[in-house]
Amino acid sequence: MFASNPFAELSASIPTVYMQGYIVVMILLVMGGTILDMLHKKSAQYFFENAKKAQKSAKRSVTGGEKVAIATSVLVKEVLTSGEFDNPRRRLSHLLTMWGTIIFIVTTAIMIFSPSSTSTLLPQLWHIGALMLAVGGYWFWFAIRVDVAAEGLSWFRLERADLFILSLLATSTFALIWSFTGGGVTVFFALFVLSSTVLFGGVYWSKFAHMFFKPAAAYQKKIIMADGGRENLPPDYDLTDPEVQRKFPDVPMYMGKNPPNMGLCIKAERADHY
Repeated sequence: MFASNPFAELSASIPTVYMQGYIVVMILLVMGGTILDMLHKKSAQYFFENAKKAQKSAKRSVTGGEKVAIATSVLVKEVLTSGEFDNPRRRLSHLLTMWGTIIFIVTTAIMIFSPSSTSTLLPQLWHIGALMLAVGGYWFWFAIRVDVAAEGLSWFRLERADLFILSLLATSTFALIWSFTGGGVTVFFALFVLSSTVLFGGVYWSKFAHMFFKPAAAYQKKIIMADGGRENLPPDYDLTDPEVQRKFPDVPMYMGKNPPNMGLCIKAERADHY
């Protein structure tokens, strides 16, 4: 089961060219949904306008070497290892879901476009990817989601924003059940196809498209910090510095001449006051 290509066996009932055509259509739906999302939300327009605005506030020019280093940092931290998540549980859940999704989708495409391959590694990776996706996704849905973990709302409360994660979980779940029950044209295969169609066809109405903007936004933010623009935000002052206290007399008036460093209050404690 784990070592056999379920799509190769399916080709006895459904021609391989139809499955390949389905993959192409899904890719086109993702591209079309992302473009429509960009046009509707004007996210790309905002991104470029914000970048031009930030350049006017720059205090220095960022060199090519610095830009390469920043791009590498974004790739390693924000993209490959999800370092933007400080919560280790949320980070691990995201990594399982993200890498599981990538492995699952890529191996699906490879097995469909290479039905004659006798490799046992691809089917094993396909099952592992689906399992990683299911574990990370269900962990997030039942225990880590902010409106469940921090706001005390029921896990079965649904909104349109949940379309992405729910269709993603349904796709991996029905794919695994379909494989474990022997494959072929069954009810579970139909549910697998339906959920994957909703996943890729619903990009315009889900959070799928935002994944393409996160790396670019992270890169731009680091560039702004590197050139000194700081998005017109004030620098991180040392409140015990006499010069700072002369500039802001309210600090010593209300906090004393040696005010404590309160740090990031958002990290003071976990939100569970519902």
